[in-house]
Amino acid sequence: MIIIGGYTVIADVGNTLVKLLRDQMTPEPIPKAEMIGLCSPADKGDFRLTLFLYCLEEIGEYSYPEMRSVGPGIWQYPPLSLNLYYMMTAYSTADLHSRSLDEHRILGRAVQVFYDHGILRDSTLQGTLFEASEEIKIVRNNLSVEQITEIWNRFTDVPFKLSVSYKVGPVDLDSTRFKKTKRVMEVEVNIDG
Repeated sequence: MIIIGGYTVIADVGNTLVKLLRDQMTPEPIPKAEMIGLCSPADKGDFRLTLFLYCLEEIGEYSYPEMRSVGPGIWQYPPLSLNLYYMMTAYSTADLHSRSLDEHRILGRAVQVFYDHGILRDSTLQGTLFEASEEIKIVRNNLSVEQITEIWNRFTDVPFKLSVSYKVGPVDLDSTRFKKTKRVMEVEVNIDG
């Protein structure tokens, strides 16, 4: 029996990013790890730093053109390679006079963490990423203020907050399709002369 895995890879990337931020940003500048999480800017709750997955992009440069052998006579179709796009936003509960400064500190530290950990591998990875010995890259996605505002406004009616966009990948989403092949038992050669 073939066990199909890998469909949790998108969630595993989110968990990996949140764990990295929690490990690097608590207790300073964010007092508790639970204040960093995945959510839409419209549903930020008690979070002080959020990551919002707003886009998945299929990529061709990392795609595998050939099927992979997964057992005797069984081939798996190639995985779907993706880049994931996240918007990171900082929030503060400080009074009005120091709220923006506090949010700038939080966002500055988060940007620093992603810059210093631009390639994630080994024990940093969570779930199926770790099991498959994957490697993912975190790259700043340089969007204009208009593009960030458009993304923000598409998903929320909350007033815009300073946000930063990141591209994370490549991430391979395994195919569930397999092909069985039979061993060659006989070869016939004809020579016309």
